Amino acid sequence: MEEKQVFCKGGGCTAKLGAGVLHKVLEKIPRKADPNLLIGFDSSDDAAVYKVTDNLAIVQTLDFFPPMVEDPYTFGEIAAANALSDVYAMGGEVKTALNIVCFPETYDMNILGEILLGGAKKVQEAGGVLSGGHSIADVDVKYGLSVTGTIHPDKIYANNGGRPGDKLFLTKPLGVGIVATANRVQEASKEAMEAAIASMTFLNKYAAEIMKKYKVHGCTDVTGFGFLGHLCEMMGENKSTVIDVRDVPFISQARDYAEEFLLTAAAQRNRNFFGEDVDFQIHDFAMEEILFDPQTSGGLLIAVAPEDAKALAEELKNLPIKGAMVGEIVEKRDFKIVVR
Repeated sequence: MEEKQVFCKGGGCTAKLGAGVLHKVLEKIPRKADPNLLIGFDSSDDAAVYKVTDNLAIVQTLDFFPPMVEDPYTFGEIAAANALSDVYAMGGEVKTALNIVCFPETYDMNILGEILLGGAKKVQEAGGVLSGGHSIADVDVKYGLSVTGTIHPDKIYANNGGRPGDKLFLTKPLGVGIVATANRVQEASKEAMEAAIASMTFLNKYAAEIMKKYKVHGCTDVTGFGFLGHLCEMMGENKSTVIDVRDVPFISQARDYAEEFLLTAAAQRNRNFFGEDVDFQIHDFAMEEILFDPQTSGGLLIAVAPEDAKALAEELKNLPIKGAMVGEIVEKRDFKIVVR
């Protein structure tokens, strides 16, 4: 009997290793001092930045994962948008991209073609050049990109550069991990899945172009560690933030699915690792799960000077995928994050 091909087994950023495991491994990796390495993995940033000249630095990143949707072309779009996002989170511009492919030799190669076409579309939309790649035979499908961008060395948005008083903006709704999980067990509505796909395929390029007009002190994109995990990394050890949960955008059906315990193991790993840094002043299990939910191709989390917050909010409203101002950075408190 021919083995049934199962394309979507549960992927996206829910497939990533937990922060706890990564921390234990990475702390043992030797660091080589190089004054031109402006951003490495010491700060849990989105990409590496290497200074080439006084006016030019290279932004380098890569990301890949298994499918979280059944349509190969859509999966290619999502995986590419997710990988490209790291360059935008640093404030850079995309230049080149390389495909990273794992694919079973027993599968229909037309599926692979659709994945690559979806990825190529997003690289083109980003203004980059798809310039090659690498593939290996594997038992499961995985796809992503290695992306190179450029940036001025003095205009880098480190993830931990926010200052007390800065306003925090999230440029996409949360909940795509929960919705995709519900979809795999055929519990998600068509409307919910369409909203999740629209968010995941939307490039952060457009929010990044807007934020560059204002005094942005820090930025990251929300992916596998969820909103609260990436926010913890933004705060570092010397700042805290207050989040007003009423302002946090999310796909409305995600709350229903969370209340039905259609959750991801990755969200529980996020809760276990980052939970002790969060003071929940709410009594809302479903919303907690949305805040810990790993996002695939999630939005930018932007720390902007308070005097620019209103203008930034007005411009972000013009984007088809809606975000919101969700909180404020404050002086260091007992917890890194207060959710009220």
